Amino acid sequence: MDALLEGLDPEQRAAVEAPRGPVCVLAGAGTGKTRTITHRIAYLCQRGHVAPSQVLAVTFTKRAAGEMRTRLRSLDVQGAQAVTFHAAASRQLRYFWPRVIGGPRWELVDQKIRVVARAASRLGMPTESDALRDLTSEIEWAKASLLMPEDYPAAAARAARDIPAPAEQIMKLYTTYEQLKNEAQLLDFDDLLLYTAGALEDNAEVAQEFRDRYRCFVVDEYQDVTPLQQRVLDSWLGARDDVTVVGDANQTIYSFAGASPQPLLNFGRRFPEAVVVRLERDYRSTPQVVELANDVIKWARGRPAGSRLQLIGQRPDGPKPRFHEFDDEPSEADAVAGRIKTLLDEGVAASEIAILYRVNAQSEAYEQALAGLGIPYLVRGGERFFERAEVRQAMITLRSSGNPEGSLPEVVRSALGRVGLTDEPPTGGSARERWESLLALVELAEEFAAATPEADLPMFCVELDMRAEAQHPPTVEGVTLASLHASKGLEWDAVFLVGLVEGTMPIQYADGDEAKIEEERRLLYVGVTRAREHIWLSWALARAAGGRKYRRRSRFLYSLVPENHPAARVSGGAQRPPLMKKEKPTCRVCASTLVEAQSVKLGRCRSCPSDVDEELLESLRRWRAGRARELKVPAYVVFTDATLMAIAEQRPTDSAGLVAISGIGASKLDKFGDDVLGLVRAGVGYSAT
Repeated sequence: MDALLEGLDPEQRAAVEAPRGPVCVLAGAGTGKTRTITHRIAYLCQRGHVAPSQVLAVTFTKRAAGEMRTRLRSLDVQGAQAVTFHAAASRQLRYFWPRVIGGPRWELVDQKIRVVARAASRLGMPTESDALRDLTSEIEWAKASLLMPEDYPAAAARAARDIPAPAEQIMKLYTTYEQLKNEAQLLDFDDLLLYTAGALEDNAEVAQEFRDRYRCFVVDEYQDVTPLQQRVLDSWLGARDDVTVVGDANQTIYSFAGASPQPLLNFGRRFPEAVVVRLERDYRSTPQVVELANDVIKWARGRPAGSRLQLIGQRPDGPKPRFHEFDDEPSEADAVAGRIKTLLDEGVAASEIAILYRVNAQSEAYEQALAGLGIPYLVRGGERFFERAEVRQAMITLRSSGNPEGSLPEVVRSALGRVGLTDEPPTGGSARERWESLLALVELAEEFAAATPEADLPMFCVELDMRAEAQHPPTVEGVTLASLHASKGLEWDAVFLVGLVEGTMPIQYADGDEAKIEEERRLLYVGVTRAREHIWLSWALARAAGGRKYRRRSRFLYSLVPENHPAARVSGGAQRPPLMKKEKPTCRVCASTLVEAQSVKLGRCRSCPSDVDEELLESLRRWRAGRARELKVPAYVVFTDATLMAIAEQRPTDSAGLVAISGIGASKLDKFGDDVLGLVRAGVGYSAT
């Protein structure tokens, strides 16, 4: 027991030693939450409070669940379940199906988007891949939010969803999707949760059997729980309260998918006797990175006082954060690649460097810049490690190699020599990538042998299978390129946060919605807290080399860049205002504060008179119809009616005026800006004569 508690700080130890019952661990980034909750499970088991087989720990990704299982195994906790919500529900539903539903078990739909495509086609809705992805996301949000199809329009309006089609159409699509799925006797991932909750809620015998089996529950990343997942957890618990939740409201970044921090924030109200522990000692990052992270989040609005965490850096000092403004994106990408080359020359491993961006489309410029300097990189979210051809071949070779004598790493290295692992790496290209994959397996064997001295080759093959199932790959040498969302749960020595401009960070569709803006702020906070030592924040004023410098740096940076820093000045040398928050939009007619999204877009109160240029509005509508036909998309995808009305009222004559209209960001300016400005200028000239 002493060994289990050794090395824990006072707060971690308090969480580990808390008695059975409701426990809430508010754990900031880098504060050792996985260590804390796995040691808590081990402590409860060793003290005899619960048997390992009675523990069910759930999290949100296969990778996190795999990491938890690895930690528990190292603590000699055998038999505890550490899985995702969906994996747990799938197992339970498979077991209880004959009694609860009966008949052949329905299959899990492998490509939900195909069923959505069939439903969309039946209703005459768009079936392009981008449109289908957006429509599928709306159905997933509705199900995660426990909404029936008929509830969707009102709920989407309340949530101010940026919907890809009229709400009534999406409601019909949702209805048709469910009909098609049920006719084919298929389940989607949300159904796994819905059916499992229903089985426990409606069948007392089934509920009793489950609750006899599992007595202790642990929920990781509790700030990201959806109403549907909370319903499943409630059905697991019944009237009991033996649950430990771990989360950080500052890292809620999935509300667009239905996640909500409210269950975490309200945990103490639901369980007044709960033990609440705050983990704020940051062991990951230098004090300089920690201070930057605290500065990012301190301006957040709507945070209950009890949920606020102030990270306290525990590492030695490191370099100061770097801020840089560039004329255009290619210059920004080249500078980032150059700085990475310097870090590599200084001894920082490529696998310890990451470039993080808001949207995946931003990666291309950085891929080109890194390739130009011969720097290896991996795009996270691309081909999975265990799905690569060379890795699949290597695993087949290892399984067929029997159980030769010798140390595990040498046995693995020898076997992989037959499929291309050489003593020296090949030069560049795909051959080097394949070699790196094979070497990563050898390094993984070294780690496994160090943790499990008695390990042999068959045991290592089982470990590889478990990692493949958990999507828990080994580290492969190369700079990581990833979206901010994909970076959650990861960390690197050096992190480059790029493209930090208005319309991208915060994202364009968040403008005018305070809740969405705050989620964008939390997303930036997550990005900063991924860095251990080096942190770089940059932005570019134009997209293409020599392009219009219409962009503005992110509003989140105004309180971060030192006033005397060169990047604190706009082009021409004027000092940027020390704004701490965005000014509230006001009506251009009566100067009243605007609240409604429609009024913000128009720039005036609905009750104030419109000064719309009717000829310009008609010209814009004709132009929009033509572009929509050309792009094969609905007209509202080009611009909504409200945006056209705002253009026809405000009549902007340059890029700055155009992007000042809510709903027009960098992407739409690049696609349609010249056309729209041409129409406006033509109208202005006509009116003047």
